[in-house]
Amino acid sequence: MARKSQDDPLAPVTLAVGPEELLVDRAVAEVVGAVRGQDPDADIRDLAPGALQPGMLSELASPSLFGERKVIVIRAAQDLGTDLASEIKKLIADPPEEIVLVLAHLGGPKGKNLLDAVRKAGVREVSCAKVTKPGDRIAFVRSEFRIAGRSLTEDASRTLVEAIGNDLRELASACSQLIADTDGVIDEETVARYYSGVAEATSFTVADKAVEGRTADALEQLRWALSVGVAPVLVTSALAQSVRQIARVGAAPRGARPADLARDLGMPPWKVDRVRQQLRGWTPDSIARALCAVADADAAVKGGGTDPAYALEKAVVTVAAARNL
Repeated sequence: MARKSQDDPLAPVTLAVGPEELLVDRAVAEVVGAVRGQDPDADIRDLAPGALQPGMLSELASPSLFGERKVIVIRAAQDLGTDLASEIKKLIADPPEEIVLVLAHLGGPKGKNLLDAVRKAGVREVSCAKVTKPGDRIAFVRSEFRIAGRSLTEDASRTLVEAIGNDLRELASACSQLIADTDGVIDEETVARYYSGVAEATSFTVADKAVEGRTADALEQLRWALSVGVAPVLVTSALAQSVRQIARVGAAPRGARPADLARDLGMPPWKVDRVRQQLRGWTPDSIARALCAVADADAAVKGGGTDPAYALEKAVVTVAAARNL
């Protein structure tokens, strides 16, 4: 078959391999967009899993009476039977000039014979692997902004990932919203305010400011969090976790690599790097003082006090001040 660059979406065949649906959809959209850029009337056949029947592929791939180009998208190729797999292999061996084929395959052991055959033909391949590591999700966020010609700080990208979670579609949507609704470089405060309804992100922002000794910023974030309904117990939990992480990373050997520490402490490498940056100013005594303050606040917000907001403010001030003792 005629070969084009691996980066050319107009290649006769594109193989999208992996379970990350957003990346598969983007691979398909890229091909469709490239073909329609050459032929706005191109016929697009996006076949849902199970929609392809024996003999149908040959019919779809037959030349059009009007000569327009055609994109055939086959989803869940790993589930195809032997007959359909054979039809695909024949089509790939000698694809019609006006046809562009996109195959989506999970990449696992199921349907591996077809996957190996398609790869052997030298087709264009797009990786759609699941994005599971926090560092990879942060890289994804930064890439979304870079492609859009925008910038965000490292802290902002981490805060956004912490706020939105693991779903790549939701992350992409959040990036699009921030890009559309803001100007200039996006920082951590912008992300925290924009997604202030996400309790975990807001509470951890409060904790980060506190352990960094930024009392005014921490109090501002705390008041914002409480005003939008973040449960006080989430704030004490975030404070406790941040102080404990300071203690755990601080007790580790100085020369240990972030990757080794991440494995030993059960933390992502980027989090180890961040905690190391927050370590300055902390001592065993100040860590103990901070943990006692957080424990007192936790008891107060769980019924032991009459004013949870005051208890949290007191804990935040104590934690921030403890860093510089």
